[in-house]
Amino acid sequence: MPQSRLFKPLKIGDVNVEHRIGMAPLTRFRATEDRVPTPLMKEYYGQRAAVPGTLIITEGTFISATCGGFPHAPGLWRSDQIAAWTTITDEVHSKGCFIFCQLFAMGRAADVEVARKEGCAIVAPSAIPMEEGAAVPNPMTIEEIEQLVQDFVAASKNAIQAGFDGVEIHGANGYLLDQFIQDVSNKRHDEYGGSVENRSRLLNDVVESVANAIGPKRVGLRLSPWSTFQGMRMENPIPQFTDVIKKAGKSDIAYLHLIESRISGAMDYDSHDQLDFAYNIWNGPLLVAGGYTPQEAQKLVDERYPDKNIVIIFGRFFISNPDLIYRMREGLELNAYNRETFYAFQSAVGYLDYPFSKEYLGNGQAISH
Repeated sequence: MPQSRLFKPLKIGDVNVEHRIGMAPLTRFRATEDRVPTPLMKEYYGQRAAVPGTLIITEGTFISATCGGFPHAPGLWRSDQIAAWTTITDEVHSKGCFIFCQLFAMGRAADVEVARKEGCAIVAPSAIPMEEGAAVPNPMTIEEIEQLVQDFVAASKNAIQAGFDGVEIHGANGYLLDQFIQDVSNKRHDEYGGSVENRSRLLNDVVESVANAIGPKRVGLRLSPWSTFQGMRMENPIPQFTDVIKKAGKSDIAYLHLIESRISGAMDYDSHDQLDFAYNIWNGPLLVAGGYTPQEAQKLVDERYPDKNIVIIFGRFFISNPDLIYRMREGLELNAYNRETFYAFQSAVGYLDYPFSKEYLGNGQAISH
């Protein structure tokens, strides 16, 4: 496998990764209750910066106090949050790796109890609940939509202040920006709904505004055209997402991050819809997540799309293998992951206790560093 294109360098925006295996944004619930990153998180991200030149994308991070809805998820709108994230970016950079912060807002996917506790209204493009029996969200006003764009800009500036190499705008998985994109959740009749162009407007405004604020080479975008997670999946996503992707391309951002149809949230999903339409539109670096095995990842970059600059994004195997890239390069067996500990609030169990390979600890660590 060392001869695979997986282990060839690639320029993504302003950073030069040494291989084409990246770490997915993974919700882990290890921040404090008031949304400050912790020393546990510093060690976790530092462990996964085991091989220099790795691109790491953080867990979803809230852009403002009004956009939450998960317990123990981090934010990036206060000075104490910026300071805590700085310790993490410093740790990752000290190991020769790169880190982007994924920014998002929950919208109708917010947990009712958490939102009530934090005094946040549950909002969405339209008064359509995520599923039967879920809270009916308040349709956002134009003023609230415009404020949301500014919140993304402010959080992006905070991310750069905290030392991140860039930000990833989360337009996937049924969160607020995705809710505006798709007609299953957006039934508006103003400039933010009612047509392909109008449904793309908010996300495009966010991408353009963030790119203007921190530079397009520091911006990535994540999309999940086929996902059914959190009540999503319009009947024919291709025209809508074609419009979104073409508009993002005009902003000349660093990368497009796509989720395959065989993944729905954190779970596997039996679907065979293809992302070829998106691959054909996008000419820059592509990050692709889809529950890949190392062998499948190699086949995708070497055989299926040898003319595309694709980075395979690993999630669950990166949780259980802090030295994942070394193991893949050397053909070593991977640690199994334990799904039951993925979301253990503020716990080191299932977070910091997955072992490095003995080969990495022996001579691989010296080679890697």
